[in-house]
Amino acid sequence: MTPSYWRQASAELAAADECMGELVERYAGLGLVSRGDPFATLARSIVGQQISVKAADSVWGRFIAALSDVSPQAVLFAGEEGLAGCGLSRRKREYVCDLAAHFIAGRLDPSDWAAMDDEALISALTEVRGIGRWTAEMFLIFNQLRPDVFPLDDLGLQRAVFERYFAGAKQSRTVVAMFGERWRPWRSVATWYLWRSLDPLPVAY
Repeated sequence: MTPSYWRQASAELAAADECMGELVERYAGLGLVSRGDPFATLARSIVGQQISVKAADSVWGRFIAALSDVSPQAVLFAGEEGLAGCGLSRRKREYVCDLAAHFIAGRLDPSDWAAMDDEALISALTEVRGIGRWTAEMFLIFNQLRPDVFPLDDLGLQRAVFERYFAGAKQSRTVVAMFGERWRPWRSVATWYLWRSLDPLPVAY
């Protein structure tokens, strides 16, 4: 199910921006879909860092098989040594266990997140070892379905902006940030459409 705001956001973006309007028309009927429960989504983002999609899928399958269920409790019960046979590096095992500890201790509590603005939630997420700003922003877009996240460090977003609005000429981070202001309060939606301009298949995060 796409977010409740999707139709309104798409219409407003299309009305205000001709290039965006072309993308909205081309990809009508598609949109963001939330990706599973928060802990599993974050754990999978750590597992998949700096390896290919195929390798990440393989390691994730072994990770699931090593646990009774994908939960903070199961991860801490297994511990770093219990996850050693999954194909995770020692550092990634440390990261996943740190993530689980944050959930168990309540330092990350999904019931609190609705009351937190984007920056507050990003700050909380990046306190976990192995979760940087980009990963947190992807989580806000794809799991929390936040409507106005603009992941400036995403290379795909940068490339799409350069190609569609600057004739392929690279621009500074500051210029891209200022350019993105035109899409408030729907920058997550604009980003999704810009990604589609590079790859028609919806991103699965």
